[in-house]
Amino acid sequence: MSDGYENIRIEHAGALSWIVLDRPDRANALSPALMDEFADALERLKGEGGPVIGLRGEGKGFCAGIDLADYGSGDTGPADPMADRARLQGNVERWLAMWDHPKPVIAAVHGYCIATAAQMCVFADITIVADDARIGEPTIPIGGGFVAPTWVSLVGAKRAKEFAFVPGNWIDGPTAVEWGWANHCVPAADLLAAVASLADRIALTPPEVLRLKKLSINRAAEAAGFRHALSGIAEIDALLHLAPAVIEIRTRMAERGLKAVIAEYKVPPTTPLVAPVKE
Repeated sequence: MSDGYENIRIEHAGALSWIVLDRPDRANALSPALMDEFADALERLKGEGGPVIGLRGEGKGFCAGIDLADYGSGDTGPADPMADRARLQGNVERWLAMWDHPKPVIAAVHGYCIATAAQMCVFADITIVADDARIGEPTIPIGGGFVAPTWVSLVGAKRAKEFAFVPGNWIDGPTAVEWGWANHCVPAADLLAAVASLADRIALTPPEVLRLKKLSINRAAEAAGFRHALSGIAEIDALLHLAPAVIEIRTRMAERGLKAVIAEYKVPPTTPLVAPVKE
């Protein structure tokens, strides 16, 4: 526990104030409690801590996305699309709090970075990935139109579609840089030091100047459509959750278990893209 938090912790180290996702026993999955603590930490760090915020995960990976245990992954009862839409929109607004934050936010990604976690990092100002990173789509296709649209401004529509159309698709660290999703890929052992070094150099710019530089660049991105692209993703995802095909998958999840259904969708990733071997 740190600063009254149970699912995250804040660490101050020189120019950086880290927000650490701290549920390694649950792959740092984004539970409602963690999301609330994350929002609170961002608000607190507006007025305290270093001039740069870092975001990382504890344990073997960055984050496995939304915690399905908290969102009824096997629940096949009557759906409430308005509640679903509100939940999804709440996620987007939490990420926009990074985008709109007065301080630069650097995401440090190692290991797995899945589904909503891969959306989350889009809203950081800079993303540094380890060479062991696997940035992936949800393995089970029960949602859609929520994660990949946020990628379009970074990687383009065609790559976002390639990423999204294959269940459980993923890209590695070097590909994330090649596509424009991340700024740099470094050896996993050097990830935190690389982020700290970058934060020290950023901190040479006065905070007031940093704030206006960030605002100016954000406005340019928004003029190109970044914020407008977010306007309908919660509705589209909530609508898809009511589709008969999705309800059928959720029924299988309830009957057979999550791991068994995940195994049905294990396929080769986008990287490296190779033709299937002919026997």
